[in-house]
Amino acid sequence: MSIEVRARRVYEEPLPEDGARVLVDRVWPRGLRKDAARLDEWAKDVAPSAGLRAWYQHEPAKFGEFGRRYAAELAAPGPREALDRIRERAAHGPVTLLTATRDLSLSQAAVLAELLRRGS
Repeated sequence: MSIEVRARRVYEEPLPEDGARVLVDRVWPRGLRKDAARLDEWAKDVAPSAGLRAWYQHEPAKFGEFGRRYAAELAAPGPREALDRIRERAAHGPVTLLTATRDLSLSQAAVLAELLRRGS
C-alpha cells in the first residue's frame, strides 16, 4: 500500500490536497498564530532532540548523518508512538508534515516523510 506524505513549510498557505496537517517541530513557529496554522496535530514527540538539533545546525554536509541519528531517536518509545500516530493518519489519506525550517530538503520533515513512505 502506497501512502501520500509530503513536507511543506508551516508558513505556506494550506492547500486542499494537504490532507492531515501535522507540525513536526518541537517549538512553535515564530510569528505564526495558532489558528492560522490550521493543524490537525502538533507532533512534538517526533521532533529531533535538542542535542541533535544543536549538533546538526542544518549544515548540508551533516544531513546524511543527521538522518541516521534522527531515525535512531525515532525508535525510542515516545517518538515511535508519535510516528505510529502519523503513520495511521497516512493510512487513511494524505498527510502533510509541516516545519518552520527554511530548507525543506535538509529538514526533519524530509527525513520523516521518507521514513513514512518507505514504511520504516
